[in-house]
Amino acid sequence: MSIKHGLLALLAPGPKYGYQLKAEFEAATGAAWPLNIGQVYSTLQRLEKGGQVEADGEPDDDGRVVYAITPTGRQELADWFGTPIAQESRPRDELAIKLAMAVGTPGVDVRQVVQTQRRQAMSSLQSLTRLKAGIPDDDLARAMVVDSMVFLAEAEVSWLDRCEARLRTTPHPATSPKETVQ
Repeated sequence: MSIKHGLLALLAPGPKYGYQLKAEFEAATGAAWPLNIGQVYSTLQRLEKGGQVEADGEPDDDGRVVYAITPTGRQELADWFGTPIAQESRPRDELAIKLAMAVGTPGVDVRQVVQTQRRQAMSSLQSLTRLKAGIPDDDLARAMVVDSMVFLAEAEVSWLDRCEARLRTTPHPATSPKETVQ
């Protein structure tokens, strides 16, 4: 997730201070990715050093600094929107790594690991479906984020089904009860 680009997008319509950016980011993403206010300000500092944002005047009476996007920031934002996100550039998938390691670790019941994850994925899918039902028709950004999360949860369940099918048909190291990993 690019917090940097998200903040630039939120600054595109006009200057804002850190807490506004935090609240608007969370509102735009349906609070799916809550931000720590320290993360917002450290990102703003990096953007300011990079010439993509600048302080817009002096701090107000409450000490809040208002930030504005610069032409360099607008170009960075345009480049980001114009560049597709390659699947290979996304962060490592912890679940895929976990299952890959489980296959070769003595004492691990890989089927149980898959089943545990499936229960969690199904629970998430149910929660997301309820959340989706409550999104107002005019909240397009939130609906798109939640749709993405629903599709990812559905894809995870499908992938876990495929993993389980592979476990049934592909020989893999036997696990021994005495070697159980705890």
